[in-house]
Amino acid sequence: MSLTVVANRVPIRQTDDGWKTSVGGLTTALLPVLEQQGGVWVGMGEDAELPVRQPYPQDDPDFLVRRVPLSEEELENYYYGMANRVLWPVSHYLIQHLELKNEFIDTYRSVNERFAQAVLEESPDDPGEIIWIQDYHLMLAPRHIREERPDATIGHFWHIPWPAMEVFRILPWSRELLRGMLGCDLIGFHVQEYVDNFIESAEVLLDAEVTEDTVTYTGQTTRVEAHPIGIDVDRFRRMSATDEVKQKAAKLRDRLGTQNIVIGIDRLDYTKGILSRLTAFERFLEENPQYHGKVSFYQIATPSRTKVESYQQLKREVDEAVGRINGQFARDNWVPVNYRYRTYTQFELCAFYRAADAALITPLRDGMNVVTQEFITATQSGALILSELTGAAYLLPEAIQVNPYDQDGLAGAIKRALEMPDEERRRRLTSLKTSVDELDVHRWAGRFLDSFTTPA
Repeated sequence: MSLTVVANRVPIRQTDDGWKTSVGGLTTALLPVLEQQGGVWVGMGEDAELPVRQPYPQDDPDFLVRRVPLSEEELENYYYGMANRVLWPVSHYLIQHLELKNEFIDTYRSVNERFAQAVLEESPDDPGEIIWIQDYHLMLAPRHIREERPDATIGHFWHIPWPAMEVFRILPWSRELLRGMLGCDLIGFHVQEYVDNFIESAEVLLDAEVTEDTVTYTGQTTRVEAHPIGIDVDRFRRMSATDEVKQKAAKLRDRLGTQNIVIGIDRLDYTKGILSRLTAFERFLEENPQYHGKVSFYQIATPSRTKVESYQQLKREVDEAVGRINGQFARDNWVPVNYRYRTYTQFELCAFYRAADAALITPLRDGMNVVTQEFITATQSGALILSELTGAAYLLPEAIQVNPYDQDGLAGAIKRALEMPDEERRRRLTSLKTSVDELDVHRWAGRFLDSFTTPA
């Protein structure tokens, strides 16, 4: 078997020391397969100066990187437009952020066709070849590939929530997008809820024939399965155990000078619930004056999609909320909210995970949320407060689960986490670590690829 991976981004980046592989769950999971068995990685090209075809590594290539060059206008309409102003908000049930523009879908169609053409040019027409497409950027590509190569083996993994049929059908192009996805032999989602939502969408909107886990449409049968994704557990475990991380964690605790540290780590995205979380922490301080000066909330917000107006507005609102809370409660030697709008490496994040007494991970909606798993792996004694509207909530029942819209509930969960007896904390964390080990990203990739030949 060789593998063709089709994703929005390529897995390598140019540094001062030459070309390096990128850090990320997908790269971590799939590069070993490509390096071992050979293949192609197709992704968009944002820089016209980079080669369209690039064997990697250069000296002794294991696989080929194939770029699909995009103009600034194409990038704006396909990526910032259709992907991030249409598919992202509708999948997360935040339809107030929808921008339904014809130029978005028109460019999305043409870019998906070009991705499909690149796959057809680079992927061998071989029965043992697997074409594995990733995520919401490439919904139409499977159908294009299937039309040109009827016997191809095509899979798709959807990394965000698939919404309920009643929400997905809001899109004027919902049926076209479904038809594109149903060019696949296998589609994977994180949890069964998303599987069920997709199958219902196909049944109602396309009048497709469905069974418990298959959809048959225009002669093509597609299996739809839950394949929850994880992190590289061994890597995070090793990083968090280094002396440098331990020292950084101790210095953070010393610098903040409080008995308790609660962390939040997210991209600055309206789906992550950061504003609601800040308001809940404010309510916690109002209701629990005994914790004034004794607890610090450390929120890291990684810049994201800074060209999109809704994200710019969110940054302004978060800045205002942080200022309001600190203005009301701060006193000498105590800042209740420490807010950092910047990017940290995964190694640096391990120090925050290790220093924290609790993690507040409360997205309004999330496909899985791997930050949850990073925290569980790195922490030695921390409590996890987790939104019940994440895919992770199905798999991590030992977390303190909350409705992210319930700010009274969130405030109560913070108090519960900080006051949790040591024995209960250890018991919950032991079970959480066991679950995260089972979700390891290498196991995820292996299970998905095995599913092509061993149907459930």
